[in-house]
Amino acid sequence: MSTTQYTEENIRSLDWKEHIRMRPGMYIGKLGDGSSADDGIYILLKETIDNSIDEFVMGAGKTIEVSIQGDKVTVRDYGRGIPLGKVVDVVSKMNTGGKYDTRAFKKSVGLNGVGTKAVNALSTFFRVESNRDGKSKTAEFSLGELVNEDMLDETSRRRGTKITFTPDQTIFKHYKYRNEYIERMLRNYVYLNPGLTILFNGEKFYSENGLKDLLEDNNNLEDMLYPIIHLKGHDIEVAITHSKTQYSEEYHSFVNGQHTTQGGTHQAAFREAIVKTIREYYGKNYDASDIRKSIIAAISIKVMEPVFESQTKTKLGSTDMGGNLPTVRTYVNDFIGKQLDNYLHKNPDAADHIQKKIVQAEKERKELSGIRKLARERAKKASLHNKKLRDCRIHLDNMKNDRRLETTLFITEGDSASGSITKSRDVNTQAVFSLRGKPLNSYGMSKKIVYENEEFNLLQAALNIEESMENLRYNNVVIATDADVDGMHIRLLLITFFLQFFPELIKENHLYILQTPLFRVRNRKETIYCYSEEEKRAAISKLSGKAEITRFKGLGEISPDEFKHFIGDDIRLEPVMLDKAMSIEELLKFYMGKNTPNRQEFIIENLKVEVDLVEENQL
Repeated sequence: MSTTQYTEENIRSLDWKEHIRMRPGMYIGKLGDGSSADDGIYILLKETIDNSIDEFVMGAGKTIEVSIQGDKVTVRDYGRGIPLGKVVDVVSKMNTGGKYDTRAFKKSVGLNGVGTKAVNALSTFFRVESNRDGKSKTAEFSLGELVNEDMLDETSRRRGTKITFTPDQTIFKHYKYRNEYIERMLRNYVYLNPGLTILFNGEKFYSENGLKDLLEDNNNLEDMLYPIIHLKGHDIEVAITHSKTQYSEEYHSFVNGQHTTQGGTHQAAFREAIVKTIREYYGKNYDASDIRKSIIAAISIKVMEPVFESQTKTKLGSTDMGGNLPTVRTYVNDFIGKQLDNYLHKNPDAADHIQKKIVQAEKERKELSGIRKLARERAKKASLHNKKLRDCRIHLDNMKNDRRLETTLFITEGDSASGSITKSRDVNTQAVFSLRGKPLNSYGMSKKIVYENEEFNLLQAALNIEESMENLRYNNVVIATDADVDGMHIRLLLITFFLQFFPELIKENHLYILQTPLFRVRNRKETIYCYSEEEKRAAISKLSGKAEITRFKGLGEISPDEFKHFIGDDIRLEPVMLDKAMSIEELLKFYMGKNTPNRQEFIIENLKVEVDLVEENQL
């Protein structure tokens, strides 16, 4: 039996840029093509802006300009500017940066100088310019390699730093920036930094009321049970309200300006503090789930040298505030316990609304207790003994959760489609949930239907979102149905289900539609998969001559070997996004309520059903 040789020749040292390019996930999480808000191209942008935010926090520069033209990104701030003698070092030398000196950056957002180095190494073009003390210094890089460095020049330009970069398309394949994700990121920045102005391609983002503005902008004011409770203290800010119609909990949490989408110690402390304070105020031992049901809240804290559970900083792991301050848990509990209690004493109307909401939640919980118990038992049994859910190894083997951002659940309809995806998937990170027939139209129904309907109950259990989104088991929830009328109807019914009972799944950008090719165009040498008529015509032209053209009528017609191309590195996902112009209730009423002339007109104008226009072997 032969063994692989292991000698000195097998040992190699990578420089900083080689390591980043070989293991980009260690620095920016997943890669992606821009269809998901946590894809790498947005992390590159965020890491660049974070340094500008730190300048604002330190009192230098009230405006940040962001420009994206095609694949070229530019971020310009008017802060202090990088010290001119260190311009090259801070973007190209690891373990070099101002964030290591807490005198300069006490509660910073950035990655201790690692962020811009990751951007540099993962960009085909990277240019940094610092204007400071009447002088300017610039340097240009390609894939982390310095290609041009200008000596110090006199300048009349305002002080600050300007960074321009173009992400490497060999790493971020077929990528496209989506304005919706960028605008959300920028809004969060201004909510957390009142007084800061961010200009994105000329559009202004600004906030005066911080987290209060966040809740108002992200929710329908008419759906709020009482006016937003807005509390601010030293290094902490919270905003709280309850929804009249929403069932589950919804949180927006931040640490040092970083959006901690997976929560962490501060969010856990906040949820605990709300329950403790409410119980003490009313003098009743209300169930925690009844107190937090339908809550919509935001919390932001600032911590000295925070520790996150991943490089992309989506979950806080720190237990201490830093310095001479107490633990995160104690700090948050003390603040909420005092400030929220004071607010409730001064605002009896809000206190009355909250108590009535709790009592109603308690009544509904008790009415559902029996059916919920049976539903959970059915879900547990189903997940153990049938093939409704083909889970991924991250969950089955209790693997370390540092790959959670990569997890995907495909929701399919029919045995053939689910079979193809199951055979083609990455078993480590991709799971499959198979529907049986069309889902029920849940519009206007109560939460009771989620437990009574087997499909909804098992789907809820698979996602683990009954009480809160905090424990969502899959970062990406993908509806994978045929691109025909029945498939469109199933999509609409599933979206209705999520909007009705779990709207935050959509609000937090976790729901997608799988795009699969409509055509396969091939000859003896090459095969091209096409997602539109335009791509098909381009493929025919490229192959020139006689080409075999296949029209895929359904997912079940695509072989597992082919499916690997469509759910792997080249996966195409279309995010499901909410229209801010309409409330969730208005959306559901328009699409799923009684038929109206307006809806009929909308369907006629917007519904496009592909028809077979080609035959195999057509030129």
